[in-house]
Amino acid sequence: MSSSDVIRIGTRGSQLALAQASEVRARLMAAHDLPESAFAIEVISTSGDRILDRPLSEVGGKGLFTKEIELALLDARIDLAVHSSKDMATALPDGLKITGFLPREDVRDVFIGRKVPSIRDLPEGATIGSASLRRQAILKRMRPDLNVVIFRGNVQTRLRKLEEGQAEGTLLALAGLKRMDMVSVATEILSPKDFPPAPGQGAICIENRIGDERVDGLVAAISDRATTIALTAERAFLAELDGSCRTPIAAYAEHRDDGTLMLHGVILTPDGTAMHETVRTGIGEDAEAMGRLAGRDVLQAAGPDFFKGWAE
Repeated sequence: MSSSDVIRIGTRGSQLALAQASEVRARLMAAHDLPESAFAIEVISTSGDRILDRPLSEVGGKGLFTKEIELALLDARIDLAVHSSKDMATALPDGLKITGFLPREDVRDVFIGRKVPSIRDLPEGATIGSASLRRQAILKRMRPDLNVVIFRGNVQTRLRKLEEGQAEGTLLALAGLKRMDMVSVATEILSPKDFPPAPGQGAICIENRIGDERVDGLVAAISDRATTIALTAERAFLAELDGSCRTPIAAYAEHRDDGTLMLHGVILTPDGTAMHETVRTGIGEDAEAMGRLAGRDVLQAAGPDFFKGWAE
C-alpha cells in the first residue's frame, strides 16, 4: 500500500482520545478486511488541551477541542477525524460533516469520591471539582451546600487533583472510564434520570470532508443507526437552544428496537435553582423534528429571559 492510500485518522492526544481513535481503526479494519498499516493515527494538539487554567465557557466553548482537527481536515492533512460527540458544536465548518457514529457506550456519569462513596455522603460544604457547567448545575441543585470548583484536564489529571486533595470528589463520564478500563475508580454510578447526561455523551463520532466518497464508504460500514437517530434528536435539541459550553443543557435520546424514540431534554441555570425539562416520544424518522420541538418546549416553559445575562 502506497503512502497516498493510507487513511489518516486525526485525534486529540489524550489516553481516552487515542482509545477512541484506535476503536474506530479496529472497526474499519474488521469491516473492510484491512491491515493496521492501512491507517495512520495523527495526534493533533487542540486549544482545549493546552488551555487548562480557565473554564471552557470563558475561552471559546466546545470548538476548543475540535478547531485544530477540523483545520487539518479542511487542509487534507487527515482523511477523517474522531471526536467525542459531546465536544461537537451543532454548526460545523463549511465543507465538513459528521459521517457516522459508533455504537453508543454507557451514557451515565459517575461520582468519584476521595473519602466517601456517594454524593449524598459528602459532608456539608465539601468541595467538588468539575469542568462541566451541566454537572455543576445539577450538583448545586442536588446539594446547594456544596462548594463546586473548576476541574480541567484529562481523566488522569483530574484523578491526580483528587488524590492531591484539591477536592473531595469529581464527576466523569462512565463511557470514558470503560474505554480506558478504569471503571474501578468510580464510587457511584448516577442514574440518567436523576443526573441527565450531556447531549452526545458516550458516543464517538466521525467527521470528514463533504464529497469524500472514499471515506463515506468506509465509515458507512461501521456507523450505528440507533446511535445516529438518537444523536440527531439530541443535537437538534441543542441547536434549537443554541447550546454551548456556556449553557447547562442535558439531553438523552433512546431509539428502541420497535422503532420508537424517547427524548428527555433539560435546561438549568448555572446555580441549579431553576430547571425545566421535557420528555417527548415519537419515531426515529422524526428525530430532528422531535429535538427541535423539545427545545421549544423548554424555552416556552423557561420564558424569554432564561438565558439572558449568564449565558453571554
